[in-house]
Amino acid sequence: MTRDPADLTAADYLDSAREMTAANRPYLAHLLAEEAAQRTANPATAAGIRAGFPDPTTVREETD
Repeated sequence: MTRDPADLTAADYLDSAREMTAANRPYLAHLLAEEAAQRTANPATAAGIRAGFPDPTTVREETD
């Protein structure tokens, strides 16, 4: 089902972020969570969302 992005809620983006995490797509999950955080009015809740989906480029460990 195609939706107008303007109609999507923070919960919609957060659900999608969880799906992307389950699909091993951490960067996409981070981007979706960031959008959810931006659509959240409560700053503490937004901070919690961001903490749950950190930017994978800053937490990535290099291996040889």
